[in-house]
This record gives sequence, structure tokens and C-alpha cells, in this order.
Amino acid sequence: MKKTPWCCSVHTHADFCDGRDTLAAMAEAASAQNIQYFGISCHAHTPIPNDDGLVLPRDMTAYRAAIAEVQARYAGRMEVLAGMEWDSWSDVTPEGFDYWIGSVHYQRSPEEVYYSMDWKKEQLAACRDEMYGADALAMTEGYFRVVGAVAEKRPTILGHIDLITKLNAGNRFFDEESPRYRAAALEALHRTDPNGTLLEINTGGVARGYRTAPYPALFLLREWRAVGGRVILTADAHRKEHLLFGYDRAAELARAAGFTESAVLTAAGTELCPL
Repeated sequence: MKKTPWCCSVHTHADFCDGRDTLAAMAEAASAQNIQYFGISCHAHTPIPNDDGLVLPRDMTAYRAAIAEVQARYAGRMEVLAGMEWDSWSDVTPEGFDYWIGSVHYQRSPEEVYYSMDWKKEQLAACRDEMYGADALAMTEGYFRVVGAVAEKRPTILGHIDLITKLNAGNRFFDEESPRYRAAALEALHRTDPNGTLLEINTGGVARGYRTAPYPALFLLREWRAVGGRVILTADAHRKEHLLFGYDRAAELARAAGFTESAVLTAAGTELCPL
């Protein structure tokens, strides 16, 4: 069967973390939508206060067993890949998984106070004021330094590289056209191996009503194409209804950046297919 970006959904979350549906329900929905390559990528454990229930436990035995059960159930009909979304502050490793997504959701102060970049405007404002003396562009520079450090670990997929824009509609916190902002974002991108890591075009912020366009910004995608990088379309789905949400819009953004192909993750590795 000819592969298309619509046959692959590998940035997904079930109720092992902050997803709304069980892994079995997510897999059933994936099969019903003719997804050939379904990956589960629940958030890896992080030792952040009040993060319990939003991330996997440190002991991932039950998570691995549930994935194995779903893999057996759909054998020969749909490939089920075992993954995780590893955060910059995770205290586990992605060893033993088929793939992993490297992401940054928090900044941490020298006093070990954690500030979410994508959850509440109040936390983003507190990060700006308490860590960076009210300099929002310095906050973005700090964020992208952490993104660059994650990128250097060569994740299979670099997750929503400019997640810090999620709560920034209308440039509420910082100017996304600022040379300082763009220089910091490009520096993180340039620390990413175009031969070893896929950059995702992620529609999750649109699905949840925070954004009108997928991550990342067009200038980042154009630079990624210029250095020979590859992209993969993802939905960052937290509900079974969103497994392929906005793929048309993501493909349009990829083509606007000059891409003609998108990656598909399979058990045998990464393959490219036309957009």
C-alpha cells in the first residue's frame, strides 16, 4: 500500500499520562482511521511538583505491558510503536523504546523552581519576571538554550520546537518577529542533527484552541529545509478524535516551506512519502 503522511500518527498521549482515552481506545480509533503506523508517546516521568498524573510513573512496567498487549492485538493489521515524549527534566531514559520525542515544557530556576511554558499564562509571566527580570526575550533565549540541549541528544523527533509561542497569541509576551527571538530559535534548530532527528509539524496547539497554525513557524521550517532536514506530521493527540487532526494544514505549511516529502515512522525505520 502506498504510504502517505495520513497513515502515521506517532505523537499521541493516553491516560497513562495526560491523555483523555485509554491506550486500547486510541489504538482502536487509529485502526478505524486506517492509520498503518500508530505510536504511543506518553510523557516520561519528571520530578516536578504537581506533575503526578500528567506523566508516566518512573516504573514503566505497566505502560510497556499495555503497549505489548496492543501490539499483539493488531499484529498484521497495524504497526504499533512503543515511544515516549522525553522532557528536558525527565529522570528516566528512553532506552528500550522504538522511538522518542525530545521536548521542553518547563524552565527551571537556580532555586529549582519549575515554570511551565505552555500551561498557564501566569506561569509564563512568573518565569519572565522571576527568572529574567521581566525581559521576555531573555526568557525565550533561555527556553531555546534548553531546546538546543535536548536536540543535541538526537531524539527521533524534536517536539514542538517553538512551544513557548503557545500562549503568545497577538505577541502577548514577546515579539515573534524580534531578531533576538529568531536568533535564539535558529540557534536551537542548528544544534539539531538533520540526519538523525525529524522535526515535527505539530497541530496539537490548534486542536486545543491555542493557535491558528501548527508549530513550528515558517521561518524555522524554511531553515530546516535549507540544511537538509526532514519533517514529520504529528497531531500531539490527547484524544482519539484528534489522531490525524489538521494534517491538511500541516502539509500545506510544509509545502510552503519547500518540502515535497514527509517522514513516516515504521518498525523498520523512517521512510519518506510525498506530501
